[in-house]
Amino acid sequence: VHQSKLDFFCKLGYGKQDICKVLENLGQEALEDDVLKELIQMGSKPQALESQAQPSSLKLVARGSCSTSSGSKWLGEDEGDSSDYLRPIVIDGSNVAMSHGNKEVFSCWGIQLAVDWFRERGHTYIKVFVPLWRKEPPRQDSPIADQHILEELEKQSILVYTPSRKVKGKRVICYDDRYIVKVAYEKDGVIVSNDHYRDLQNENPEWKWFIEQRLLMYSFVSNRFMPPDDPLGRHGPTLNNFLSKKPVLPEPKWQPCPYGKKCTYGNKCKFYHPERPHQAQLSVADELRAKIKVPLSLGKEEERCNCSP
Repeated sequence: VHQSKLDFFCKLGYGKQDICKVLENLGQEALEDDVLKELIQMGSKPQALESQAQPSSLKLVARGSCSTSSGSKWLGEDEGDSSDYLRPIVIDGSNVAMSHGNKEVFSCWGIQLAVDWFRERGHTYIKVFVPLWRKEPPRQDSPIADQHILEELEKQSILVYTPSRKVKGKRVICYDDRYIVKVAYEKDGVIVSNDHYRDLQNENPEWKWFIEQRLLMYSFVSNRFMPPDDPLGRHGPTLNNFLSKKPVLPEPKWQPCPYGKKCTYGNKCKFYHPERPHQAQLSVADELRAKIKVPLSLGKEEERCNCSP
């Protein structure tokens, strides 16, 4: 009897020590109501109520708040672990700089704009590849604007110079596009460039698929870096899903039927009918047949009951 009462009140959430004290005071044959009253007078509370009474450590954040101090979450991950759900970014520095300089000037400010855009989104792995000879003083045939930005990005371990050297007065340049595609492929990241890398696509079939699926093109609009919202076309993923390792599937949007209640397609109708959400979508003819068959079947059952001995 003692064990059964102990189990009963333990299921209600009371502590074993409080239950044993009450049973010792009232005796083993005490009624459950008396034990419950004694527990309430002692001030004992079930564990579920105690957990609810404790103040929660969660803080409410205003909708639309842009404060960086609050631990905002995206796709169920913490902001500090952004590398877990955002893809690495590999930027074709020469392509971005020449595009920002209208293909006339190597504009380093364009590279800075692209890097800042991905930083604001939370990307932690950002690499920019630029040929080493861009560190040399600018010439008339290859002007460079804001060259000090390259030094600052190099100090931040973002800019990487591809090797080059001079042999008998001639500059030998390593192919920087190969570095870009190789690093992005190994890191399973995204290539930021307006170049299609057709020569590298023909060189490696794996690179061909990767370039087709992971190339992010862009535009500069009034010193604003703007990638497209649909990088792979109208029917492809959104920009957020394209840049994330864990894409979020959009919720299905049902288009209402233009015919409404006059629709005669029934369950063959591909549109949404709000007037029959939990009913089988039968055609009008099937519904009439069903209504006619019900009274006929009831009449036959009554005849059988009357004829039975």
